[in-house]
Amino acid sequence: MNKPRVRVKAGSIAFPTATPAPAVSRVRAVPQARWMRDASTGVLSARRSSLIDNRDDVRRVWDRISGLALDFIQNSGRLKGAVDQVLADTVGTELKLFARPDLARLGYSEKEAADWARMVEKRWRRWAWNPAECDLKGKWTLPQQVDVALRHHVAYGEAVGVIDYLDPAQRAAYGATTGTKFLLVAPHRLVRDTSELERLHSGVLHDVNGRPVAYRLLERVNGMDVKVDHAAHDADGRPQVVHVFDPWDSGDVRGISVIASVLRTHASAEQLGDATLATAILQTIFAATLTSDLPSGDAFQALQALEGEEGGELAEEFAGYLNARLDAAAKSSLVVNSASQVNHLAPGEKMEFHTASTPGSNYIPFAADLRREIARAIGVSYSSFSFDFNGATYSSTRMEGSSIWPVVLRRRERIAAPIHQAVYEAWLDEEIGEGRIPIKGGYRAFRANRDAVCWADWQGPAKPTADDNKAAKASSERLVNGTSSLAIECAELGLDVNDVLAQRAAELARIEELGLPNPFVRSPGTAANDPAEEPDPAAPVGAAA
Repeated sequence: MNKPRVRVKAGSIAFPTATPAPAVSRVRAVPQARWMRDASTGVLSARRSSLIDNRDDVRRVWDRISGLALDFIQNSGRLKGAVDQVLADTVGTELKLFARPDLARLGYSEKEAADWARMVEKRWRRWAWNPAECDLKGKWTLPQQVDVALRHHVAYGEAVGVIDYLDPAQRAAYGATTGTKFLLVAPHRLVRDTSELERLHSGVLHDVNGRPVAYRLLERVNGMDVKVDHAAHDADGRPQVVHVFDPWDSGDVRGISVIASVLRTHASAEQLGDATLATAILQTIFAATLTSDLPSGDAFQALQALEGEEGGELAEEFAGYLNARLDAAAKSSLVVNSASQVNHLAPGEKMEFHTASTPGSNYIPFAADLRREIARAIGVSYSSFSFDFNGATYSSTRMEGSSIWPVVLRRRERIAAPIHQAVYEAWLDEEIGEGRIPIKGGYRAFRANRDAVCWADWQGPAKPTADDNKAAKASSERLVNGTSSLAIECAELGLDVNDVLAQRAAELARIEELGLPNPFVRSPGTAANDPAEEPDPAAPVGAAA
């Protein structure tokens, strides 16, 4: 027999259930290995950043950063000295031309090519050191203009120059022989105008491949600023505008100040120094306090407010005690001046002198750390930046120089040398074109082989050494064991090996003519010729002498 089915609405029957236990939220720390894992303090999440093309970011902040950098350099002796150090390390008095033309294809022998290069170097030096010949304004030598370009590199992050040419009539008016002239331009005169339709970005016009076509400069004409486009190259492909900077990204168009990354650090260092100085001045001003247990004016008013016979007697007794104290004080003197004397204080009085307690123990190491950061960003050693040589040793000084020297060489090759090379190529083109420097095949052969003929190296000052004697011994050892050459060692000293050899040959010939002893040969008994100092050929490598 089938039982009848009864439909019951859902939820109409309540089943007895146990009271549920309260939910307990348990968060178990799970080890994670992933990028951007933040600390418990949220230090990373507090810093917001976004991705943007570097050239757009540079254009956005270029004016502000350049203005701050110039202000800091002009008003800080330490930064001014650091810029001067950059000039001294990078170019010294000048970068010397070391012409390396490949003239074999023009029928030159090695000796003919060497003689031709020496002639070019001599003519170049005379031209570069004559302001009337090398400078469009006729004011500065080329080394001076390169000095300014390096200052621009530190402050603006770039250097800009224009190569101009004077026709014979203009040369006659100025009394100049050559027409090639170089004009250094302040980088802020290169406008920051940008138009994607014109392929114009930050004042530089580009072609479809991104190559510079023209530079838009803001020139002063009749008291007004006028924008003028200067072609990057002339019809023959010779450079007309020199624009050098150290790029951060492959798409960069303009440079940024070398000290851009430490502007905040330098501002903090200045603030710390100003606050420390102000505190020290306030504390150093002579200060003394006289502490006394005598009652104040409020106490006297309270005594006067006492009424009655007892109060009057108490006031009279206190006045008598006070008069006795004052009589004792009147018999002594308190003088604080330049005169030396012993002062006597009244009973219950104490004299306290306050001395300066600034800077604290943390000031010097913290300030030194700020200076190290700034020196590192500029590309100079900490010792040369701060002139702090405490704790310096031969090894530490040598390591410091060795670590900063590649930075100096890189700055020389990336900033200073390209300026020299661009001007040199324009000058050599004119010298050969107008027949002042002869070359086989004439100007037509030069044009067909311009890159090979214009190839050159630019040598600057030698690497500084902490101990000249040890450096000289190391150089001699490299020559003896065959790991170096005269050309390499001369380059380390900022010298041209051909000049050194020619000078030595001329001096040796003159010495022999006069019958003088040869200074290039070590006298007997010196360490180099002493058999006791020579290693035993039979001794194993690394064996003790």
